[in-house]
Amino acid sequence: MTEPTALTCFSLTLSDHVAHLVLNRPDALNTMHPTFWRELDTVLARLHRAGDARALVISSTGRHFSAGMALETFGGAVAMDDRSPEGRAAIFDLLTDMQATFTRIESLRIPVIAAVQGGCIGGAVDMVTAACIRYATQDAFFCIQEINIGMVADVGTLQRLPKLIPLGIVKELAYTGRRLPAARALACGLVNEVFATQEAMVEAALACAREIAAKPPVAIWGTKQAVHYARDHAVDDSLRQMGWLQSAIWSNRHVGEAVGAMGAKRAGDFPPLAPVQRFGELG
Repeated sequence: MTEPTALTCFSLTLSDHVAHLVLNRPDALNTMHPTFWRELDTVLARLHRAGDARALVISSTGRHFSAGMALETFGGAVAMDDRSPEGRAAIFDLLTDMQATFTRIESLRIPVIAAVQGGCIGGAVDMVTAACIRYATQDAFFCIQEINIGMVADVGTLQRLPKLIPLGIVKELAYTGRRLPAARALACGLVNEVFATQEAMVEAALACAREIAAKPPVAIWGTKQAVHYARDHAVDDSLRQMGWLQSAIWSNRHVGEAVGAMGAKRAGDFPPLAPVQRFGELG
């Protein structure tokens, strides 16, 4: 996969079946505006459909991972009309569209690892809570900034964070707008590991992604499906779904190849996920 020339808010590379998406506007604190959203949505859609990447790392540049939404956007490109029921209905539709982009991270066919340095603020918390795994640097912090500017966090934080950390901590952060430092984020389970430097963190994230990419992609796909289903359903329902899932994707060849590769201390040879075609492109 080559990096699209149109990207201005990100850089994208692919190596060893690992995609690496980097927020690359450090001078603007990697803030989020309509172009950011469009580019992210396009990249995630391409990764989902292509099948050549088997894991995705999202990292950033500069002092902060992201300072969240660009506040000037609300006075320009984004219209939030609260003067009529029609205008308020349009706010709902706009938020639904924005939410869908971060949901792409969660529903991506491959695991996603977020590597966070410095501030992860506002919309950036919405973004990283949709990832599968989060790493952080010692100076990282997480902040539900929306309450500090008089609004409710509305693009996923309040829906995903309670599934990741204790509800009391979620409420404390959401009501006060306080910063959650990396050490406490590690203690409460929001991040998997904390690193002394950004370089060490990104290398660890890429190493984890390469380890994931060495497994059978369809088994990783199935595992992600099962974990997400179990998160939102009862045990009995989840066990039933697991039976259907396993019977649908079971492969004697994959199991034999994985066991053989482990015994021979070599890399396994597994087929990629099939590319996804849009229905309108068929025929």
